[in-house]
Amino acid sequence: MESVKERLSPLTNEQVEQYDREGYILIKKGCSHDLIDAFNAHIHTIRSADVMPEWAAVEPEDRFKLRVFNPHLHDGFALQMMKLPIVRGALAQIMGDEAVGVQSMYFYKEPGSKGQAAHQDYFYIRNNPNTMVAGYIALEEIDEENGCLWVIPGSHKHGLLKHGKVKRVNEHEPWTDETEGIDLSKEIPVRMEKGDILFFHNLLVHSSGRNRSENRWRKSYVCHYIRHDSEIEREDLKRKIPLYDRV
Repeated sequence: MESVKERLSPLTNEQVEQYDREGYILIKKGCSHDLIDAFNAHIHTIRSADVMPEWAAVEPEDRFKLRVFNPHLHDGFALQMMKLPIVRGALAQIMGDEAVGVQSMYFYKEPGSKGQAAHQDYFYIRNNPNTMVAGYIALEEIDEENGCLWVIPGSHKHGLLKHGKVKRVNEHEPWTDETEGIDLSKEIPVRMEKGDILFFHNLLVHSSGRNRSENRWRKSYVCHYIRHDSEIEREDLKRKIPLYDRV
């Protein structure tokens, strides 16, 4: 690879070992509130416009319901949020080399909305060699009430599991798939404060619950990354975004 600017190393050796052992790691206060407030306001402005840009357009009633898919391909602010120095550094420590971004999603998860059943990201996004990691930035406080993530620590070591139909359609979106052959009672909640960043392996079994709050959203910015020498099978995710500046 070309020489690149010096990168951060935000994770301790113990945290890297925890990621290898459990399949996820949480960085507390990894992103400032000021930056998050500006990003939330920026996305709100885009979705509030009388004429939304084509890449972010939805029906008016869905402005603050449906996710904004791959905003990093069209919007400079979303791109820079994907490339945060702390994210680049943590991913390089986890992967052992530079990462590149391949997907981004801004989630609203309004009150009353359903979650996603237990699944593995690799089921939807195959990559070779398998290096994919999700980076999940909490854009506000996230807990069991407003639909936080639930994970099964160490489940990434089981490999790809069979996925079938969603069982609890009152809790989870029925159009998705659900992991089978694993004890879902072992899931634990991942509570996050605004600005926390969660990194998790693409084979980690995880889910989210229904947003049971009356007036709390669960906004988050979720990006997927692979090591620079990996390849995505899906044609729509083949574009690689370097996280570093070439010198």
